[in-house]
Amino acid sequence: MTDKQQNKLWGGRFSESTDQFVQEFTASVNFDQRMYRQDIYGSQAHATMLAEVGVLTEDERDAIINGLAEIQKEIEAGQFQWSVALEDVHMNIEARLTDKIGITGKKLHTGRSRNDQVATDIRLWLRDEMLILEEQYLYLMQGLLNLAEREAATIMPGFTHLQTAQPVTFGHHLLAWFEMLKRDRERLLDCKKRVNRMPLGSAALAGTTYPINRERTCELLGFDGVCENSLDAVSDRDFAIEFCALAALSMTHLSRISEELVLWTSAQFNFINLPDRFCTGSSIMPQKKNPDVPELVRGKTGRVNGHLISLLTLMKSQPLAYNKDNQEDKEPLYDAVDTLKGSLRAFGDMIPALEPNREVMREAARRGFATATDLADYLVRKGIAFRDSHEIVGKAVAYGVEKKKDLGDMSLSELKQFSDQIDEDVFEVLTLEGSVSARNHIGGTAPDQVRAAVARAREALDNTGQ
Repeated sequence: MTDKQQNKLWGGRFSESTDQFVQEFTASVNFDQRMYRQDIYGSQAHATMLAEVGVLTEDERDAIINGLAEIQKEIEAGQFQWSVALEDVHMNIEARLTDKIGITGKKLHTGRSRNDQVATDIRLWLRDEMLILEEQYLYLMQGLLNLAEREAATIMPGFTHLQTAQPVTFGHHLLAWFEMLKRDRERLLDCKKRVNRMPLGSAALAGTTYPINRERTCELLGFDGVCENSLDAVSDRDFAIEFCALAALSMTHLSRISEELVLWTSAQFNFINLPDRFCTGSSIMPQKKNPDVPELVRGKTGRVNGHLISLLTLMKSQPLAYNKDNQEDKEPLYDAVDTLKGSLRAFGDMIPALEPNREVMREAARRGFATATDLADYLVRKGIAFRDSHEIVGKAVAYGVEKKKDLGDMSLSELKQFSDQIDEDVFEVLTLEGSVSARNHIGGTAPDQVRAAVARAREALDNTGQ
């Protein structure tokens, strides 16, 4: 056996060296090294537990813990030499530990396998990233609430089928975005319950004969509990799939918001202005101001959707327990986290900086017969059945289309030709302000309801997010 083969930490069984291409093809260290902090953290806890149950001496424990701390400093100083020959983050760190402290470094792997080690590392890593995401959701949601409160009475058209439907307020529309994000954050918090379970101690698939104390390691690592079945513990990637599912849904929400931002910044809508720092220009058309941030977030949604499908496909036909396939879990998960983090950060900075063109929004709400439903409801209150009032207003709208007049611009005599129940008080409901204020209930468009919804949302965030 060659020296090269002897350097493999699992090489005793093999009589020839790994093919160079296979070695590079199967290595994961180029991407899983980003979990070095979690790998070291988990190993320090494992060594602490092994000493407490008498598998390691206190001196061996201290040598391992201090050696790992020194390795972390080397990595963070850019002085650590990562080796593809050592395959992954775990073996690179263990080999370096053995170089530093001698044979004691080899004792660290007692009672565990790379199977339960990587399953633990990836949960620790995702848990850390989810804490950052929680804060990013909060930042964006608080920015939305501030803007919604400021624009509680700013009138704009509400749309269905992208056609003018009824008047709403910009603040009310922003709170619809908020509700999407609130659900996303709730899913994140719920997912964390299943992420924060500890596989360590399951070893390769069947546990270990050493007298380990999994509950103690669990306590040291801050997990909520241990994974109960060793076979499932090393092969479960449900938590990664679940995270990618919530990430895909959250990106879908950001994409919907992006679509509206792209439309609203166009010359045809001109509802809002985006600050220049979130836009770019054209290399050939001097007048262009392109909404690149929302366009790019809209585009990035596809890659996160793809990562979800990738992980589902990865796991769909795997027998228990661990398989090499599972090495393919990390890159989709890493990129889903990175993409969602970047998108939330961009939106968190951009949304509070939106500048609504209030008069343009108001004028758009005046077009398209946005108060037609209010007129129908007015007639119902006069004693006319809704189906009949619907037909009456439909005829009034047809007249308005012909005469190029909105309902609110018609005279009383013009309106009376459609129903003698229409009186002077009709103009109270045909105004935009009257329309939005009339929907004065929880979830409605009245400015006071928007402000009350903002207050409730702030209180809820204070109770769950601090």
